Amino acid sequence: MEQINKRRKKGAGFTLIELLIVIGILVILMGTVIVAVNPMKQFAKANNSQRWANATAILSAVSQNIIDNRGTWTCSAGALPSTSTNMADTTSDPGGYNICSCLVPLYIAQMPSDPTVGNYVNCSTYNTGYSIYQDPLTHRVTVKAPFAQPESGDSSEISVTR
Repeated sequence: MEQINKRRKKGAGFTLIELLIVIGILVILMGTVIVAVNPMKQFAKANNSQRWANATAILSAVSQNIIDNRGTWTCSAGALPSTSTNMADTTSDPGGYNICSCLVPLYIAQMPSDPTVGNYVNCSTYNTGYSIYQDPLTHRVTVKAPFAQPESGDSSEISVTR
């Protein structure tokens, strides 16, 4: 009994072994949580969600232009390309399709751009990182996000067609 009282008087602190065991358990739990959450997969999902929204917004603006012009796409850049073409100003991408002035600000406030590769300053300096084309047979318009990130084995292609 006297030994127990002496131990209590020394202090109620933890021993080094007890602290190491608790730290070890915490490290294992934190490692498990990080693996379960997988931050890179979460970033990929967030970026792809943004890509889906952007592609849909661009396609809706194009559709509205076609509706307002009685079924005909009207744009100073000319007809919609028949093969997948990057939507960008022709200075930053000479082979690009400069669609911005045909949509901004009447059909969309500003051109959406890919969250990882696109940029938008104004209609004379932009690269959406998205591509567009109109099928010559069906006349359906498709907007693609070629830089979509794969999410756990899923197809990384994002495209919206109307």
